[in-house]
Amino acid sequence: MSLAGKVAIVTGSGRGLGLAYAQELAAQGASVIVNDVDAATAAEAVAAIEAAGGTASAVVAPVGPTATAKALVDAAFERYGRLDILVTNAGVLRDTVLWKMSDDDFDTVVDVHLRGTFTCVREAASRMREQGEGGRIICIGSPTGQRGNFGQTNYAAAKAGIVGMVRTWAMELKKAGITANAVIPVAATAMTATVPYFHAAVEAEAKGEAMPAFFRHDLGFGDAGDVAPLIAHLASDAAAGVTGQAIGVGGDRLQLWSHPEPVATAYREGGWDAAALSEEFDAIVGERLQSVGEKFPPLPEELQPPQA
Repeated sequence: MSLAGKVAIVTGSGRGLGLAYAQELAAQGASVIVNDVDAATAAEAVAAIEAAGGTASAVVAPVGPTATAKALVDAAFERYGRLDILVTNAGVLRDTVLWKMSDDDFDTVVDVHLRGTFTCVREAASRMREQGEGGRIICIGSPTGQRGNFGQTNYAAAKAGIVGMVRTWAMELKKAGITANAVIPVAATAMTATVPYFHAAVEAEAKGEAMPAFFRHDLGFGDAGDVAPLIAHLASDAAAGVTGQAIGVGGDRLQLWSHPEPVATAYREGGWDAAALSEEFDAIVGERLQSVGEKFPPLPEELQPPQA
C-alpha cells in the first residue's frame, strides 16, 4: 500500500488517536494537514511526523465552524496542491447524566463532533468533486454511537448521527468516485484510564508493556497504533470499493458493523389498534428486544484491579 502523492487532512490530530492516524498516513507517503486547537500541540505533532521522514503542516483552529473547514481545505491546496483524504477525528466530551446535562454540555459536543464532521466533509467533498479524481472520506464513530453509553447522551447522539451521514454521503458521492466510511475505534484513552475495569490494560500501556491478551483479543481493546492501519487502508486505492460502511477495529479485532435491520415483522389487516397491540406485542417482539450499552465479560482473576 502506498499513499505517495496523496494529501490528507486529519482533524483533532495533535495527540492521541488523531495523531496516530496522521502519523500512519504520513508513513505511507501522504502529505498531512494536522489540526488542533493548541498551537504548541500542533507544532509538536508536525515535528514528530517530520522527524520520522514524513511531510506535514498545521492549521490551528477549532473544528465546527464553516470557516475552519474552509481553512483546512484551503491549506491542503495551497501547501500541497490537492486533497485526497479527509479524516474527521476532532472531538470533545462533556459527560453527565441526562437530568444534569446542560444546554452547553449538549451543544458543545454536538457542535464539534456532528456539525464539525458535516462542515469539514461538505467543504472537502465539494473540492474533491471539482478536482475530479475521487477521494476518501473517513469519519470517526464510537461504540457509544452504535450501542449507547451511560452519561453520554450528547456523544451518543453525535456519533450515531455521523454514521447516518456517512451512509447518505456514500450514495451522494458515489458518482464522483469519493468513498465515505465510518471507523469505530476501541482504544485506550484518557477516559478509559479512569475506569477500574481497564486498570491492567492501562497499567501495561503506561509501562510500555504489551496489553494482556484478554483485552486485545476478547475485548478488541488496544492502543491508537492498532487503529491507524485501518485508516490508511480505507484511504488507499485498495479500498476503492468500500463505502457506506461502519468498520470497528481495536487490539487484535476487526469488525464490520451491520446496518440497522428489522428483527421482527408482523402484519394485521386494517392496522394495529391498542387492543391488538396489547394482546400480541409480547409474542411478536418480546424475545427479540434489543440490548443497549456495551456488555463486558467478567475480568479474569489475575486482571482484577487492586482493592482500595
